[in-house]
Amino acid sequence: MSDTFFHPISGFELPRFAGVPTFMRLPHVAPDHARFGEVEIGLIGVPWDSGTTNRPGPRHGPRQLRDASTMMRAQHAVSGMRPFEAARCADLGDVGPNPADIQDSMARITAFYDKVIEAGILPLTAGGDHLTSLPVLRSVAKKSPVGMIHFDSHTDLFHSYFGGMMYTHGTPFRRAVEEGLLDPKRVVQIGIRGTMYDEEDRDFAKAEGIRLILIEEFHARGVEDVMAEAREITGDGPTYVSYDIDFVDPTFAPGTGTPEVGGPNSYQALQVCRALEGVNIVGADMVEVSPPFDMSGGTAFLGMSVMYEILCIMAGQVAARSK
Repeated sequence: MSDTFFHPISGFELPRFAGVPTFMRLPHVAPDHARFGEVEIGLIGVPWDSGTTNRPGPRHGPRQLRDASTMMRAQHAVSGMRPFEAARCADLGDVGPNPADIQDSMARITAFYDKVIEAGILPLTAGGDHLTSLPVLRSVAKKSPVGMIHFDSHTDLFHSYFGGMMYTHGTPFRRAVEEGLLDPKRVVQIGIRGTMYDEEDRDFAKAEGIRLILIEEFHARGVEDVMAEAREITGDGPTYVSYDIDFVDPTFAPGTGTPEVGGPNSYQALQVCRALEGVNIVGADMVEVSPPFDMSGGTAFLGMSVMYEILCIMAGQVAARSK
């Protein structure tokens, strides 16, 4: 791509610790920017964690992820993909939430993403807690339901918390199925583990046809086999990718609100993303990075590395369509 406006600043030109941080050092192109309509993949921050039920902090995730993203470079080391040449990418800025009002925040998020989707931009989101995915899906799946590949320790399929609270980071995909945003027969949740309240969420998944791949099965079968099934489940239809950093074992990603032991290592965390090749991705997110519990910054760096992997898949998809 000859238009260097959409290329990130190289570490050879400006030290990585210098300058105003944007996602992957890309240009900041807000919805009112003259070149907003030219963007093909938009990286968006949603600094919001009002759905958190345990340890708060993901509202600070986008800022730390931006800082960590200065380490991302122009070319993928394995695939050779150069995402910033394959697609016009930009940091679209943050959605400004209302930290005192969940419903208003979700309305603001959906309104922002409506502009993104209407402009034909593929969104790649940095949250934020996992409730963030629901208002994003209300835009992405506005016209028809989508499939989903979901990496997480938890299903996030509960009906409600605390005597009827319907909107928490443990309920977004229950709401998404009920609202017709997700086609449950094309949803797979990978890495589920940890102690349980009861069987409610798993019973709902079984009743709706959602495929749960528990961590025991993931480890027994391996990444390649599990992801082959995930691709088969979603097929060639539009698919959303949601990645909760607590999918990864807390040894490698301690900076999150609800960690669960026994998970994948940091290399497997990248491998599952590389195996998304061929999936028709219409949007993706990285959620639940919580800087207050990420003393070393390693969780954010892993989270951004995962976003880079997904970005490379999305950029390849954009490039293939333009041929």
